[in-house]
Amino acid sequence: MASRTVTIASSVGLHARPAALFVEAATNTGLDVEISKDGDEPVDATSILGVMALGATHGEEVTLTAEGDGADEALDSLVALLSRDLDAE
Repeated sequence: MASRTVTIASSVGLHARPAALFVEAATNTGLDVEISKDGDEPVDATSILGVMALGATHGEEVTLTAEGDGADEALDSLVALLSRDLDAE
């Protein structure tokens, strides 16, 4: 299982538009991707409700995990996405 840790760059955290963009990108990987905050249970990264309920705010670290062929590349692209202020674009 591949894993990456990233700091949320979006000024509003993973809420509304940034969450929707992240969920779409996670879904497009075709892999089982999960996201979690330190100490919390991971949630399905393809679930908008799960991602928003995570409550990840600007500057918080989250951990992404994925399993399957291409997991490392998929996580690298998701990390790059979360490293940008998606609400400013």
